[in-house]
Order: sequence, then structure tokens, then C-alpha cells
Amino acid sequence: MMNVPPALLRPKEITMRLLAAYLIVLSFATTAYSQTPQPGDVLVQKYLAAETARVTNDPLKTIRSLEQWNTNKAEYRRHVQEMLGLDPMSERGDLQATVTGQIERDGIVVENLHFQSSPHLYVTANLYRPANVQEKLPAILYVCGHGKVKIDGVSYGNKSHYQHHGAWFARHGFVCLVVDSLELGEIEGTHKGLYSDQRRWWTNRGYTSAGVEAWNCIRSLDYLQSRDEVDGDRIGVTGRSGGGAYSWWVAALDDRIKAAVPVAGITDLENHVVDGCVEGHCDCMYWVNTYQHDYTLLPALVAPRPLMIANTDRDGIFPLDGVNRCYFAARDIYELYGKAPNLALTITPGPHKDTQQLRIPAFHWLREHLQGASPPITDVALPMFKPQELKVFDKLPADEINTKIDETFVAAAQPAAVPQSPQQWKQMCGEWKELLATKSFAAWPEDPIPLDLKLTGESRKGDWEVDQYEFNSQQHVSLPLFVFQSPESSGKKTPTRLLVVNEQQWQTFAEFLQAPTTAKCPLGKPASDQAVAVVPVRGIGPTQWNQNPRKDTHIRRRFLLLGQSIDGMRVWDVRRAAQAATQIGLEPAKAIDIEADGPLAGIAVYAAIFEPSIGALNLTDLPANHRNGPYFFNVRRFMNMPEALAIAGQNRSVQLTGETQVDDYRQKVLKTLKK
Repeated sequence: MMNVPPALLRPKEITMRLLAAYLIVLSFATTAYSQTPQPGDVLVQKYLAAETARVTNDPLKTIRSLEQWNTNKAEYRRHVQEMLGLDPMSERGDLQATVTGQIERDGIVVENLHFQSSPHLYVTANLYRPANVQEKLPAILYVCGHGKVKIDGVSYGNKSHYQHHGAWFARHGFVCLVVDSLELGEIEGTHKGLYSDQRRWWTNRGYTSAGVEAWNCIRSLDYLQSRDEVDGDRIGVTGRSGGGAYSWWVAALDDRIKAAVPVAGITDLENHVVDGCVEGHCDCMYWVNTYQHDYTLLPALVAPRPLMIANTDRDGIFPLDGVNRCYFAARDIYELYGKAPNLALTITPGPHKDTQQLRIPAFHWLREHLQGASPPITDVALPMFKPQELKVFDKLPADEINTKIDETFVAAAQPAAVPQSPQQWKQMCGEWKELLATKSFAAWPEDPIPLDLKLTGESRKGDWEVDQYEFNSQQHVSLPLFVFQSPESSGKKTPTRLLVVNEQQWQTFAEFLQAPTTAKCPLGKPASDQAVAVVPVRGIGPTQWNQNPRKDTHIRRRFLLLGQSIDGMRVWDVRRAAQAATQIGLEPAKAIDIEADGPLAGIAVYAAIFEPSIGALNLTDLPANHRNGPYFFNVRRFMNMPEALAIAGQNRSVQLTGETQVDDYRQKVLKTLKK
């Protein structure tokens, strides 16, 4: 074990960190991707690095006094609850706890049990206790990392993998509840909707598997407090890897945790986003970052309770530098309380692994703060039971919802009622726009930079005159805008239409621009009195990044960690493109009509809600709902595509073609507005 002197860990100069981040960007763009990087690889990494720097250590970087912290702490905790899908908190009903078996060996008793954290959401667990209990004992909630134990197709739960921790605590005077996680439990749910299972709609729902784990931990505390052997005022939590993360969730949210030792379970956004650690983590590690907070907030929310942060020095998915930054950020808050000794940092040698060197400091810390003393440890934690002995269910319950909890854990909004008056509709629109601005698009720039619209090229392509422009969508996001008009037109005309193209559509334009004599222009023949603008938003065409499915997935997840979705930022791009297009030509216009297909049609709808420079909407195959895109933070918690189209289409022309069933609600609203 190494106690690291603070002076050796604090970054000496901000410039050194910026230089390191820049070098990481270059390295990541050229080595972490495939051998044929796309044009947008370096651009997107530069953008993500800048956005990470913007939100690093948020909101702690603004805290200057204990009074200021105490004023905001409850709201920050509510933020965490909301970002885990726990605001409002679910009803804490009857646990229906059931013990299905018991083992006694070497002075300890193990009970195999299950309870329901919500109706039909089962938690399987083993409770370890001394065989002879004379008084109420302190308790440990041990939350398991990803330790798969599956034999002949039967899952015995990761609780059997981590059994040695429970047995050790029981031998030393604790009651220890070791709980299975949603994934790798006896009932096998999933953590990986965004990581690998392609359930991108989790973003729309505001769902994360981390929320289920946090909820199950809170309900585990309820169960421990229901036990006669447990002193409910002396409960601690520990766990490693995924279990380290769940230790953070419950310790930050629930003051019943009196001491905590999260092991290899935290690092900051710089590690996750810029250094690429996100690629090694499933979704149970992450909240839905609606408020753009850094993970340094979690240890601060534990303050001033005893907290030991434990990690190894060569952990590839929880790197030492980020762990140190989390520690120092938390230490500032502990020092405001005058409780610096209640915060500890333990670093031991090794990779990401459950080692004795890590266990011993955790055992000492929890004994000291829950038992009042920490005598020398003379025995090690070793497995004592076969996985079959620790199994809870002979047959899995038919009524379980563990395997489909993502469909119900965060409720989706019901279809909106038709307003009864224009005044009621105005109020409804105002509420929806406020929710979109704060819950879905909060990462949009507060102070947009100038468009800096520039003409970068003029050429004759077949029957068309093509002008290429460039404009700033936001800092580090410069996008191309192409304007097509007849060469016979007098002067440069202001575009009347803006085509928001997907990758397939862009390729047809790119082919024409590269070989106008052999490829056809997607626009057909020019009309002398019209100009048409074409924009490929970020990640499409000239700014496309690596399209290897795995790499693309993790780029999307990087955006999410920063409180953004790619589609949400593309809405911003469409707004800025419309602003830019109306400035082109001899007679700038107040508005421009938008054309888009599929998910981009949905993006255009939301852009029109906020952007007055968007005129009519011509949309093809507009999604009926958000299940298959576009993907915005939390949107399905309060609305859906029919409501969005009604807001966008109340004062402008809307033409829908293709497969769509979205317009019924808008038509009913329009009838109300005509009364």
C-alpha cells in the first residue's frame, strides 16, 4: 500500500494538462482508430477534448465556501437522482424478502435470499453473519463487480464470485449482504444497452442501468435495517469495479451509509472521454449526464462521512491520474468541513484486479469507522463455498422483470391531451420548450460564437454553379454549406431551400461534385430563379468520423458522457445552417424552407421549434416516435414526435411524405387554434 504525498499528485501547471490532452487527441485519432482514419476523426476528438475541458470538475470548481456547498448540496444530490432515473424516487413497498436456504460453516452462517426492490424486480443475495450473535452488529453492503459465474448454462450470480469478502466480514463481527447486479446475476439482465446491445433509445428515455443498481442498493439498505442482527446506524458499503461504481451511487445518495470504500470504481471525464476509458466500461458506470457534471461530484456528496478511495497504480480503465484528480477535488470539500482525515486515498501495485493488497486497507477502514477499532489483520479473504451452495433460486420466477426493466424503470410520457384553448396550448408549448432546453439540449452553447460565414470555393459543375461556404456551428465545429444555382442567374441568389442530407444522400452529391460529367446531380436541372443549399451536419460527409461500428458507438457514448447526444447537437447544426443560408446572396432572407428524410427529418422538426429562420418543413419518412431516432436526452420522459411536430408546425407549412403517422395530433391542435 502506498500513501501518496499530495505534492506529488497535484498537477503542477494547467498548461501541462492542456499539452497532455492535446497529445492524447493526436494519439487517439491516429492509433486508436483503424488504419484508415476518416476526415472527421481528428476534428471530433479535438471537439470532445475541448468540451471535456469545459465541464471538468463541474460543479465543484465553483465552490468557494462551506456555506455555498451546503446551499447547493441537496440540489446536486437531486441532480444525481434524476440522472439515474430516480427522481421522483419510486415507492419503497414491501420487499417480500424470502430466505431459500442456509449454510453454516466455520463459525459463520450464510443465508441465500431474494427480495423485490420494486414489484417483480428481484435482487438475489447472500447474507453472511456470525453463527453466534449476541448484540446488534455493524453491517456491510457488498456490491459486486463483473465476475461472471456460469456453469453448464446456469448463472450462479457474481455474488458467488465475490463470496470471500462476505465471509471475511462475517468472521470479524459484521453482517454482510452480498448482492447480485442486474447483469451477471442469477436472473440475467443487461447493463449494455448503449455499449453493445444497440438500445440507443435508452438516451431518449433517460434510462441507465446504473439507476437500477443504485435503486437495488438503496433497497438493500432497507433490507439490512429490517434484520434484527443489524445496527441500522452502522452500515458501510464497498465493492470493486462495477461494484465500486455502485458503492459511489448509494454512498452519494443515502446518508445511511456511514463509511464507504469504493474500489476501482471512479475516475473523471478526462479519462473517460479524452483518454478513451469509456471503451472499457459498460453503461452501469454512467449516469445520464443531463446537468453536465463531472464524476468528481460523487465523492464530494459523501463528505464529510468517512470515505476511502482505493485503486491500483496500473488500472487501465481507472487510470491513476484521474483517480488522483477525483481525490483532490473531494479533499477540497472535506477540508471545508474540517474533516480532511475522513478522506483517504489508497494506491496499491497492480492492474485492474481484486487483490489482497486492496482488500486489507478496505477491511481496516471499515472496521475502524464502524466498529471503533482496527486490530491487525492476520487472515486473508478466501472463497469457502461452491457456487451451487450459494444459489438462491431452484427455478427462476416467471414474473421477473429484470430482463426487461429498461422498458419500465423510467416512465415514458403518455400521448398529450389536445388543448382546449389557444391559451392552454401556449402554456403547453412553453413548458415543453423549457423541458427541451434544460433536459435535452442543455449542452447547446449559451453564447453562440459568430457564424463567420466564408465563401471557400466557386465552380461550375455540369448544369450548376456551385458555391462552397464554411460556417461555425460552435467552437471546434466548422461545417460546409453548398449552394447550387443556375449559371444563368444574375448574381448570387439567396437559397430558398435547405437540404439536410444523410450520409447516403451526401454521397450522391459528392459523386456529382467529383465527376459532374458522368454523375447526375441529385437536384436535377436548375431553375433560373432558385438557389438550393445543402448541408451535411456533423459526422456526415466531410466531417464523418470512423464508421467502424464499435468506434462509432463509443464516439456516441463520449458525447453522452458530456451531457450531449450527437442528434441533439445536430439539431443545433441545422439551426446554424439555416441562419447561415439566409445570409447568402444579394437579398438575405428572414427564413429558409427545410427538407430532410428519416431521423434527420425529426432533427429538422426540433430545430424548427427553436429557430425562427426556418420556414416551411418538407419531411419524408418522419419517425412516428423516437424509438429508432433521433436520440435526444430524456425527451420521452415528457413528449414524443407528434407533440414536437405540433409545436414546430403551428405557424409554418408542413408537408409530410413517405411512411409517417405523426400528423394527427397537429391537425387537432390546429383546429383548436382556429376556434
